[in-house]
Amino acid sequence: MKETIAGVDIPDGAMARAATDQIRSTESELMFHHALRAFLFGALIGYREKLTFDAELLYVGAMFHNVGLNVKHQRSPHRFEVDGANAAREFMRQHGAAESAVQEVWAAIALHTTPGIPQHMSPLIALVSAGVQMDIRGARYGEFTVQQRDEIVQAYPREAGFKKRVIEAYARGMEHRPETTFGTVNADVLDRWDPNYRRLNFCGTVLGSDWPN
Repeated sequence: MKETIAGVDIPDGAMARAATDQIRSTESELMFHHALRAFLFGALIGYREKLTFDAELLYVGAMFHNVGLNVKHQRSPHRFEVDGANAAREFMRQHGAAESAVQEVWAAIALHTTPGIPQHMSPLIALVSAGVQMDIRGARYGEFTVQQRDEIVQAYPREAGFKKRVIEAYARGMEHRPETTFGTVNADVLDRWDPNYRRLNFCGTVLGSDWPN
C-alpha cells in the first residue's frame, strides 16, 4: 500500500524500493531520515510551483545525495557530491533507467550544494537541492505550513542534536580529503570542525601561481 506523508506519495516502484533498501542498510538512521525529508520537502516545493518532475527520480536523487560521505569514499580524490552522483549513476544503470534520467540525477546530486545554480536548471535538479537545503539550513522554511513540517518530522524525525550531528557527519566524510572542499560550502564544515584545517584562498592561488605577472 502506498504511503502518503504531508500530501506526498512515497514512490514505491522497483527502483525506488531498491534505493530505499540500499540506503537504509548503508547509511545511519540520521542520514536516512534526512534523505527522506529532503525528498518530501523537494516534492512539496515542486507541487506548489506547479513544476513537472518525475517523483521516483527525485526520490533516488534524495536517497543518494549523501552517499559520497560513506566511509568507503573517504579516500576518494573527488568531492563527496561527485562520489554520490557516481554511485547513483551505477545504481540506476543496474536498474535499467534511461540514460537521460541517469544523467539528470547525476547532475542533481553533483550540484546539490552549489548555491545559485540548481534553481536555473531542470525541475529535478532544482528540487533535489531545494529539498536538501530546506532540511539542512531551513531554506524557504516559512513557505511550508506548520502541519506539513510537523507531519514530515513526525514520520521521519530530526534526531536530538541533528544540526550538530549532521555537520559532524559531513566533516567525517571529508576530513581525509580536505583539498576537495576548495571553493565550496564544504570548506565551512572543515573550518568549523578541524582546528588544523586551512582554507585555500582563490586570490592566493592566483597571486601565487607560476605565472610571472
